[in-house]
Amino acid sequence: MSLHFPQLTVLSLDRYATLLSEQDMRRVTARIASLRAQLSSRVVWNVSSTAVGGGVAEMVRSLLAYARGAGVDARWVVIQGPAEFFRITKRLHNAIHGSVGDGSVLGEAERRLFERVNEQNAAELAPMVRPRDIVIVHDPQPAGMIPALLLRGAHVVWRCHIGHDRVNADVEAAWQFLAPYVRGAHAYVFSRAAYVPVSHLDALRAVVIPPSIDPFSAKNQRLDSECVRSILTRIGLIQSIAPPGECTFTREDGSPGRVDRLADVIREGEPPMETAPLVVQVSRWDRLKDPSGVLAGFARLDDARAHGAHLVLAGPSVRGVSDDPEGAGVLAALIDQWRRLPDALRRRVHLASLPTLEVDENAAMVNALQRHATVVVQKSLNEGFGLTVAEAMWKYKPVIASRVGGIVDQIDHGVQGLLLDDPTDLDGFADAIAQVLGDPARARLMGDRGHQRVLESYLGLESLLRYGALIERLDQATIRQPQPVAPAVLIS
Repeated sequence: MSLHFPQLTVLSLDRYATLLSEQDMRRVTARIASLRAQLSSRVVWNVSSTAVGGGVAEMVRSLLAYARGAGVDARWVVIQGPAEFFRITKRLHNAIHGSVGDGSVLGEAERRLFERVNEQNAAELAPMVRPRDIVIVHDPQPAGMIPALLLRGAHVVWRCHIGHDRVNADVEAAWQFLAPYVRGAHAYVFSRAAYVPVSHLDALRAVVIPPSIDPFSAKNQRLDSECVRSILTRIGLIQSIAPPGECTFTREDGSPGRVDRLADVIREGEPPMETAPLVVQVSRWDRLKDPSGVLAGFARLDDARAHGAHLVLAGPSVRGVSDDPEGAGVLAALIDQWRRLPDALRRRVHLASLPTLEVDENAAMVNALQRHATVVVQKSLNEGFGLTVAEAMWKYKPVIASRVGGIVDQIDHGVQGLLLDDPTDLDGFADAIAQVLGDPARARLMGDRGHQRVLESYLGLESLLRYGALIERLDQATIRQPQPVAPAVLIS
């Protein structure tokens, strides 16, 4: 095995001047200057399990690019491992969400493989890590590297992007497996205070930093309606009377990009016309995202309540996500479910796998799809945070989502969207879709309010400042004898 070091660009924080007041920008500039001086000659390492295919990878890529633009030596390391290792870590991922997943045992054999793969990755990374470097280890997959990194004298932070509000047998099994590796970290970062496993980790070392989006990324930057139409026509998700134009987007490094690859779409008949309402869910092919339930709920809409809408379920190409071994099976089961639909309904449901060979191109496809959507849904059974909700709200879209996990922090029911008290209530889900499709004025108002919520609370600059505050607190502690850094509340 050999570690992968994703290439990072450099992004200037000055672009936020278009969103923030002059006073706020001065405050940010002063804070960044102080942090840059504090991190002189030190490296901020980030260790994760994939560079593409999910919200964590997107967020890490963006935050590190801005950190580099601020003068910080920020680096990204992606671990490697065999398929069986990622099956075990997917089981842990599901368990932390309170789900049984594949139901396999998390026993001594699984622990030995988990430790062996992490030790092999740590053996390659550790010699590069120096005392007082910052190492942020993301999620369960590389958690077993933490003990080796602590021995290097680094400030080690475990960043857990997932969680569950309630403890059940699966949650408990996951923490019993993981806690021995992460317990020694100097700080733990969670997306919500409710996710902190106080019976396994020192709650005084826990910090809450909500996830965030980059409003200038290829996934979230402004695209005009002609550009949106051109992209979606090009990749085969809609059809238009007018021929598609050429639309460029701005890549992460500032250069122009163009969408050339096609989506792999399972459908019967032609793509929907550009005037047809679209109900859209974009997520990984994951049972916890419940694409099967989305399809089944949409199928309960009669013609009058559907208002001619089509459903698009979109996710990354299953060949492009190395750390999720269940994706292909979930998609295959969804295709079987689609084939059993009545003919007329089957023509209004489209299953789209978006290519991930080029990260920015994939992001531009998602951007166009979310912007064209009439309503965006996220009917997850469990959810750590749900960045797709923030992405859709940033694009002024009303959102229908489950009242689970971090989604409830983003949406006030009836204000920015509609929340489903029971994600398994398919009739209730269908009723919510009908409400939004049948009341365009209310839908626009919810979209406007959603955009404002993201502007105030979920932009990447705020996350960067909160991580900076955490690093400052770690520097005030003694490395060999970790001190509490903060209670489980937002860093201000």
